[in-house]
Amino acid sequence: MLEIEETAIPGVRVVKPRRFGDTRGYFAETFNRRVLAEAGIDIDFIQDNESLSATPGTVRGLHFQTPGFAQTKLVRVLTGAILDVAVDIRRGSPTFGVHVAVELSAENGKQLLIPKGFAHGFCTLAPDTCVFYKVDAYYSQTHDAGILWNDPALAIDWPVKPGAATLSEKDARLPRMADFTTPFVHDAGQGGADRPNTDRILK
Repeated sequence: MLEIEETAIPGVRVVKPRRFGDTRGYFAETFNRRVLAEAGIDIDFIQDNESLSATPGTVRGLHFQTPGFAQTKLVRVLTGAILDVAVDIRRGSPTFGVHVAVELSAENGKQLLIPKGFAHGFCTLAPDTCVFYKVDAYYSQTHDAGILWNDPALAIDWPVKPGAATLSEKDARLPRMADFTTPFVHDAGQGGADRPNTDRILK
């Protein structure tokens, strides 16, 4: 059984599997396409990804793939814990530039559904944190993009200071929100998070 909770941004949802425990431990059904479809989450996930971060305070993000290979993600933690963040980068969205932050851990079992049109990143809260996530589009290097994780304009309350964060050189060089043109356009009528932006302005 999967419990689905709305967040402050429509479309970004917390999915929590019910755990059945006994003296051995527990059993949980972590993904059920039929149950999700009945809740309006009818997504054809085609690839599973996994990352291991040895050190607390490791930041990965904020990442997204541009239209054509844009991805919806369903993120969960196998070991350890993270602060998982989704930032709305759909031009014209009433929540443009707003983020959702949810603690996901092996202990709480929560998952975060992140639709297309959002930048995604996380910070590890425990040693040897293993993150697993499903995506509905294959990786494409030419569509791989992102924005700077600690851009002050985003006002994300990260659990690590910039000087103490462990991150890749690539992520450290990502642009701020004000310095890139978002490739996503919000379309309330059709949910068009994956519609290309042909304008040369950000807002």
